[in-house]
Amino acid sequence: MYEMISNMHLQVMDVDRIPYLVAAIFLTMVIGVMTGALAGNANSFFWGLLDIVFGRAGDRLDRKNRSEGDLVFRGFLFCIFLVVISFMLGQGLLYILKGSFYAEMGVVALCLTSGSVWYMILKLYFALSKTGKAEGAYYGLSRSARLDLNTLDDYGITREGIAFSATAFDKGLVAPAVWYLIGGLPVMMIYSAVSFAAWRFGKNGFGSGFGKIALALEKLMGFVPSLFSGFLLTAATSVTPTAKITKALAAWWQGKDQASYEQGGVVLSAMAWPLEVSLGGPVQSLSGDALKKAWVGPENASAQVEHVHLKRAIIMNVVAHLVFVLALLFAYIYGTRFFV
Repeated sequence: MYEMISNMHLQVMDVDRIPYLVAAIFLTMVIGVMTGALAGNANSFFWGLLDIVFGRAGDRLDRKNRSEGDLVFRGFLFCIFLVVISFMLGQGLLYILKGSFYAEMGVVALCLTSGSVWYMILKLYFALSKTGKAEGAYYGLSRSARLDLNTLDDYGITREGIAFSATAFDKGLVAPAVWYLIGGLPVMMIYSAVSFAAWRFGKNGFGSGFGKIALALEKLMGFVPSLFSGFLLTAATSVTPTAKITKALAAWWQGKDQASYEQGGVVLSAMAWPLEVSLGGPVQSLSGDALKKAWVGPENASAQVEHVHLKRAIIMNVVAHLVFVLALLFAYIYGTRFFV
């Protein structure tokens, strides 16, 4: 029995990668807080690179006058191309780096995001707390979430800031980290490429057929990590001022007022319920498409989300990061002591 459990543990993930990952997470935290969002985009550097290289090509393929079937086929080819390119890049980097700790740590950090998200959300918080207005402080959020925030009031902008902090924690940190532990750089880059395509063309599930394949692949790879992300955010409520752990736990078994996976899923609920706010609601994408997102939160929760809620969301996000790091360190100590 002991040998069977040991083999299962070793097959799920490589504990020897945990030091690289933990170092990369801290590097991403520090550099992100120091520099902020690169070119206004708080997502990972790898997402930004893919956007620069392949974003416009995808736009040319995603023509609204095309049939649904044609767009789905084009999206399928586009995703396959990204997956192949990312896998080859990951394999090539493994060969070039040759096990160098600092080099691999740096590459892993380029596929993660954390500190730049905090910087962006804090900028919005300070603007709201000092002037009572989000004007001039939400460009990075608009660029990172790919939403036209000019169509929203300050409450709506604040809602999207909280929602983005939750989804970025999931898709920008936890999910790529999980796939790095499972398959190393090549698999982490495959997930990053798929999640980039879903972010760039999926439009929260309301887009054309071009983004459907990317959304499906991202959901296939990201569903289980999203549950872990939701658990980490729930755990973070225990030390977040005024956040209610009972509400956080209730979010896991309540049957209504939930968002689909494409709109945030359990991660959004894990943020909305303990803060007792209502997140989501109709928004507009940068390309002008109407996105009728679901409302998420406990019954009778207010959608008039203010800067104090944003502050609590930032605390939850930071604590969730620390809990994640502690979980990784525990897994490393447990794995190396008992199974190596």
